[in-house]
Amino acid sequence: MPKMRIFYDYECPFCKKGYEYLSELAGKHQGLDIEWRPIESHPLPEDHRPHTYLACQSYYAAKELGADMAAFHKAMFQAVALERRDVEKPEVLCGILKGVVDAEKFRAILDSGKYAKQVDENNDLAYEKDGVWFVPAFRSDGKKLDAKGGVGVSRDEVRKFLESL
Repeated sequence: MPKMRIFYDYECPFCKKGYEYLSELAGKHQGLDIEWRPIESHPLPEDHRPHTYLACQSYYAAKELGADMAAFHKAMFQAVALERRDVEKPEVLCGILKGVVDAEKFRAILDSGKYAKQVDENNDLAYEKDGVWFVPAFRSDGKKLDAKGGVGVSRDEVRKFLESL
């Protein structure tokens, strides 16, 4: 079973498109195991907004709570990449994910900081070890597909990457 790691950020409109392409095409590839790794495109202390450190942690909180992850991704990309909501406030994230997660349990997980270290590890893995410069970035068995700055990835590039696995 091929395993693929994907680095992405909810603030990135190119990641939103890459997610949509992958969702559309992955069904044709039986047994594909996708490891989602949310990272910050512009981690602090960079002065580029929006910062998504808490939004990245929310992926793991939602997963822990058994959320419908397709609905989760859709809500997050809509709110951050398109609406440019301030996702560094737990109350904003709870509002975005109303109906997707139990807000009280979700907020408790975010407030605990339980997944902060995971996001730090994702950032280190992407930028220090896997050579990510632009997201979305796809990795599998030594193969990689990286977005191009200001361009992202095309549906055809994602299709070809999946076929190469």
